[in-house]
Amino acid sequence: MQWDWGAVADFMPHFWDGLLVTLQALALGSVISFVLGLVWALLMRTPSRFVRWPVGAVTEFIRNTPLLVQLFFLFYVLPEWNITFSALTTGVVAIGLHYSTYTMQVYRAGIDAVPVGQWEAATALNLPLRRTWTAVILPQAVRRVVPALGNYVIAMLKDTPLLMAITVLDMLGEARLFSQQNFQFTEPLTVIGVAFILISYLASVLLRGVERRLVR
Repeated sequence: MQWDWGAVADFMPHFWDGLLVTLQALALGSVISFVLGLVWALLMRTPSRFVRWPVGAVTEFIRNTPLLVQLFFLFYVLPEWNITFSALTTGVVAIGLHYSTYTMQVYRAGIDAVPVGQWEAATALNLPLRRTWTAVILPQAVRRVVPALGNYVIAMLKDTPLLMAITVLDMLGEARLFSQQNFQFTEPLTVIGVAFILISYLASVLLRGVERRLVR
């Protein structure tokens, strides 16, 4: 088998389009998962079981349902209820919602790891509950869980090819379309494989840098 650099050159414009879509889905999905995961974690700590039980049931259902099934449901079922989003928006929401149930557990572990003395000190200083969370508990909890959150960013990156199932042309979608049109599979699939490795490596380096800054 001979490597065809011409096919690589022809594929590169499609690759950059797919890369942009992949990075958009990753960035926006990460933001949703981080924010919503924190909301889930805080709701699970409320005294009211009428809040905790529904939140626990919803997050368990989402976490134990395949992401691909959720993508199909949001993309094909919601329009029957007159709720319609673009394919990319649907994919971003699905990824963010799915992974928020995992980041919730990460936040819960980080909050539980904050020493009891910190809670007692906040109580002794008569800090309002909101101030206790924003100034004392959450800064320490988030600092502890950055490495675990970073792992889920990389996991989300590796799940972005699933968006191809709902017509989103991410890197894999562009590679598949190019391959089918030109009957050349080796070059485009190799390019995106290398791209995923490089993006994962750069993301891990960036997250290690953030972690080092937070533990100072």
